[in-house]
Amino acid sequence: MLKYFRESIVFTVVCLGIAAWLGWSMTHSLMGTTGVLWIVAVLGVLELSLSFDNAVVNATVLRDMDPVWQRRFLTWGIIIAVFGMRIVFPLAIVAIAARMGPADAMMLAMSDPVEYERIITEAHVAISGFGGAFLAMVGLSFFFDEGKDVHWIGVVERPIAQLSSISGLAIGLVLIALYGIAQLIAPAEAMTFLGAGIIGLVTYIAVDAMGELLEQGGGEHGSGAAATQAVAKSGLAAFLYLEVLDASFSLDGVIGAFALSTNLFVIALGLGIGAMFVRSLTVMLVDRGTLTDYRFLEHGAFYAIVALAMIMLISVRVEVPEAVTGLIGAGLIGLAFYASLRANRAEDDSDAVGA
Repeated sequence: MLKYFRESIVFTVVCLGIAAWLGWSMTHSLMGTTGVLWIVAVLGVLELSLSFDNAVVNATVLRDMDPVWQRRFLTWGIIIAVFGMRIVFPLAIVAIAARMGPADAMMLAMSDPVEYERIITEAHVAISGFGGAFLAMVGLSFFFDEGKDVHWIGVVERPIAQLSSISGLAIGLVLIALYGIAQLIAPAEAMTFLGAGIIGLVTYIAVDAMGELLEQGGGEHGSGAAATQAVAKSGLAAFLYLEVLDASFSLDGVIGAFALSTNLFVIALGLGIGAMFVRSLTVMLVDRGTLTDYRFLEHGAFYAIVALAMIMLISVRVEVPEAVTGLIGAGLIGLAFYASLRANRAEDDSDAVGA
């Protein structure tokens, strides 16, 4: 177990060291420094608990990826996840919302964190629309699959799989959800919410279509250098899919982190720690073949994604605590893990009786 989490532990120590220096620089007191360290640690645990299902889905995609693209995701991808999504992306949201340059957004984050938080919070409607729609498509696409032959909750999943032959059904359901929720909020916010949701849908369709086209291109080229290039391009599509997926997962976490701190760098350190542990967990799941050994774990993760998507969408009307979101995801995955253990035990008993 230690070999998988060694880098994350080292990264955590470094981040806590930076947090201690930052806390002392801001407060010049032991109590204040301890408080910053505590916030960073809590944010790290919060990010890990909210993104556990993200690790399972990452592992689902990574196990079928070319080894070269696996390594690229686990190196470049984590840099994008830690620095891009936890630092650059919030700054980009503020820059766009306040119509200012990136440098001005950075200065605002350092000089006036309260105003920075206000702008980020006001962007919550658009963030929820985009992230909720994209995650809803990710979750529904797993269940609307006629080739899916392993079912955890058969009474629910079998009928859904049979409906997969209806073209565009998942997109229709997400659009209905977006429209229905938009009717419950102010007209100005409704337009923002619907627009962001449609962009989330289009983003999912674009990434999915890219993967399909590149895979078809690989089949046409046969073997040799052309086939290798097609595999690499398909790996690129999967890489982009995982990055957008991580972005959708992290959006809500970045917003929720302001409940603990308004300092951009404190938030980035805490969420970065959680992101590193998610990476390590992903590597462990792939290397150990955990998704194969525990057949329903993947199902639990996608149920959690659908639940998270619903929570993100309704959060524009009803405030849902981060703790509730984390508990729902962890609970669904825990139940799926327990169901997998029971299924494995029943299969072993059946084999023993047959022998």
